[in-house]
Amino acid sequence: MGSLDNIVHVNIYGEEYAIRSDNDEAYIRQVAEYVDRAMRDLAEKVPNKSPSRVAVLAALNLADELFAARNIGQSELSVVERRTHEMISLLDEKLPALPE
Repeated sequence: MGSLDNIVHVNIYGEEYAIRSDNDEAYIRQVAEYVDRAMRDLAEKVPNKSPSRVAVLAALNLADELFAARNIGQSELSVVERRTHEMISLLDEKLPALPE
């Protein structure tokens, strides 16, 4: 990661934020739009909540998405590891041992 020289101004749920990051502007805007959409979608479903409550509930939903994605990735990795070990065992059984 480089220095945090990149400052991008974004609007999330009606508030302006100056985001300092070493990521490119398009990425920062994409992330900000995702958070904004999450907050607005939640506010439509749960009306009459303060912006801070909407932010916390949206953060919980986004954290849930992150944890679910990590769990999927971890279970897929476990399957790949298991299959790799099975393939190595099969190769060990079928191929003659190499002289040392």
